[in-house]
Amino acid sequence: MNKRGQRKVSMPSSSGGIMRYFEEYKSKFVIKPGHVIFLSVVTIIAIIMLHIFGRGIFGF
Repeated sequence: MNKRGQRKVSMPSSSGGIMRYFEEYKSKFVIKPGHVIFLSVVTIIAIIMLHIFGRGIFGF
């Protein structure tokens, strides 16, 4: 009991917000970092080309 005569309620211990993920999980899709960089560069080049030549092609 505390000073006011009330019972103290104890909470169950927790992990403090730390979560554990299993490292053995294997995804069906594996993308290498080099592929991500390559696709990013291709996308950037495509956007630049559309800004330069898009008006003539699409007539906007």
